[in-house]
Amino acid sequence: MLALSLEAKAGSARGRGVTRAGLADRKLPPHSRNHQIPKKTPIPGSRPLLLSAPALTPESPTKVSCKGVGLQKFPKELGKGIKYLELSNNFIQNLSSSNMPGFGQLEYLDMCFNQLESVSATALAELPRLRSLLLGSNHLDRNYLANGEAFHLLRNIEVLDLSVNNLESHMASWYISNLTSLRVLDLSGNTMTKLQAGTFWSSPRLRQLDLSHNYIREIQEGTFEPLEELEVLNLALNSLHCISGFSLTQLQVLNLSHNALELFSEEEGAEPYLLRVLDLSHNRLLSFPELPRAHDLTHLNLSNNLISSLLPGSPHPWEFILPYKEMQRFNRTVRPVAALTHVADLDLSNNRLELFPFSFFHSLGSLHSLSLARNCLQDMARESVTNGTELSVRSLDLHSNALRVLPRWFFDSLPHLESMDLGSNSLQPCESQGSDQGRDFQGDSHTSAPGDTCTPFYNVPHLKHLSLSKNNISRLQPHAFSGTPLLSLDLSGNRELSMPPGALAGLELSLQELSLRDNQMDEAALPCLGTLRVLDLLGNHLSLLPPGLSCSPLQSLDIRNNNLQALGAVRSWSHSLRAVSVAGNPWSCCSLGWLDTLRAAGVAVPDLHQARCLFQEHGRNISARITGTPRWNCPQPEGTASLALLVALVGLFLLGAWVFCLLRKGRKAARCAGLESNRVGVSQPHPRGQGPAEERPPDSITKV
Repeated sequence: MLALSLEAKAGSARGRGVTRAGLADRKLPPHSRNHQIPKKTPIPGSRPLLLSAPALTPESPTKVSCKGVGLQKFPKELGKGIKYLELSNNFIQNLSSSNMPGFGQLEYLDMCFNQLESVSATALAELPRLRSLLLGSNHLDRNYLANGEAFHLLRNIEVLDLSVNNLESHMASWYISNLTSLRVLDLSGNTMTKLQAGTFWSSPRLRQLDLSHNYIREIQEGTFEPLEELEVLNLALNSLHCISGFSLTQLQVLNLSHNALELFSEEEGAEPYLLRVLDLSHNRLLSFPELPRAHDLTHLNLSNNLISSLLPGSPHPWEFILPYKEMQRFNRTVRPVAALTHVADLDLSNNRLELFPFSFFHSLGSLHSLSLARNCLQDMARESVTNGTELSVRSLDLHSNALRVLPRWFFDSLPHLESMDLGSNSLQPCESQGSDQGRDFQGDSHTSAPGDTCTPFYNVPHLKHLSLSKNNISRLQPHAFSGTPLLSLDLSGNRELSMPPGALAGLELSLQELSLRDNQMDEAALPCLGTLRVLDLLGNHLSLLPPGLSCSPLQSLDIRNNNLQALGAVRSWSHSLRAVSVAGNPWSCCSLGWLDTLRAAGVAVPDLHQARCLFQEHGRNISARITGTPRWNCPQPEGTASLALLVALVGLFLLGAWVFCLLRKGRKAARCAGLESNRVGVSQPHPRGQGPAEERPPDSITKV
């Protein structure tokens, strides 16, 4: 027999010191015709409700879409033979028999987001082949008795959407009371507060059921007993406090997130559970849930709860107070993770854990992805690790804790680690000594870290992605990542970070993505990173780009909000660059040759319309948009203009002197020619009565 007992006890958390507000008393937004159900958070490994139809094919006469065209009545003139009809986002109020002739072949009808409040039995009798009926976001709470009687004629309906119709519990039960073929049912976004034991007796073939975003506080025992084929159940965003005796062994996906759960336990029995995905996030759980026989569970989300410890012998809620009678029958010796051998994804973020429980995770032999972000982790206790304890974790998220040091044995216990997020902690990378490079630390690795003030990130053989953002790192030590084949490294948010030469040594042949965003750096020494493709330098004080970039095949470069006036090395990687962001720099309007190079290479500059450049005018710096500043009209500084004027005046003076000299030289040449003719030429006799011609001084020459 299948049974599920969910009970809500008022004031169950009182006297326990719980200060985080639950969802039991939350006020959900009022449901109306225009109120849409919030998008559901996808659960890993889950299958969505099959409420969508195939894509429209306009050339097909059997599929017609009249979505959002302002219809007020059912379009009876569409013709015969239609199988798919979409009428969502209109203003249809009634569905009567007078509008239905000719639709006997209809299999899919979507009337979501209308004003539907009345459905006649004779109208639905005209739709014997209807398989999918979507009526979400209407007013089906009105006339629900008559409408429910009409729904009893939908003997072949398989998919039904009644979400956001302001339906109360008894109304929803009446609508589905005779739908024996139903496989998928969506009742989300209504005003249901309680599920009666006989609600689903007439729908034994249900496989997917969505009851999220209601006000459900109680589910009577036996409510889901008839649903032997149920695979996906969504009870998120309700007001459930306690789940005990959970016995839906055939269920594969269960979403109980955003409730007020303080207890979750399975019912004792020999039959194993088929549960693969369980979401208990955003509740009030104080301890790990009791899941002794969930052998197939692969995804478990326990984020945003009140779990403070996972170690054996840790306090359990029933050791403080017994608010539920169901807690009294629990076996306190049960190991909660004894059968969780297939869990691959475990999310414990945003809880109250203070210690990293190696022994707890060691029993999860298939664990690949683990998140302990936003907890209270401070240090790693060596005593919590037994000899040979190794985790299979490949992705580890520890961001937003209070970690100061990770010892070498921590990395040795994670031999398969590939991705690690350590952002928002207080970790300082150690320096790798020259003698340590290439050395195998698997042996005496517990003493390789120099002291207890820094973390050795070097020689981690499989680590490819590392985030050390916002760790208050003031100086990156030389060879800090030597021997670690990082593909991506995030060092953003470390204010005034100093990167001396050799800080990234050892990453020349592996690093592909590097973030140095918001570090307020004046300079950065980068080695020749021969594989670097993505570089983020936003939010620094760089006036020059690191010279080592000339040998990097950059594809994406972000240099916004720096002090750059020009890009000198743009030609070296313009052949590989695809996109560059440049806004927020004091570019020089008269030195924009780099922009021409980028444009010629087809490089995208998406924020060019926001970029500005500076030029001088009358001794003042003037800012202008790069896209609106013609290069040929670039003003020159005053000093340059004065020098040009002086050069021009000197040129004119020299030209005038040269012309004057030519004129004088010409006159002298003419006079000399006359004298020479008197000396060597033959004298001609003068005419009678005339003497020789009078010489005129040069300045008495008549000008014509």
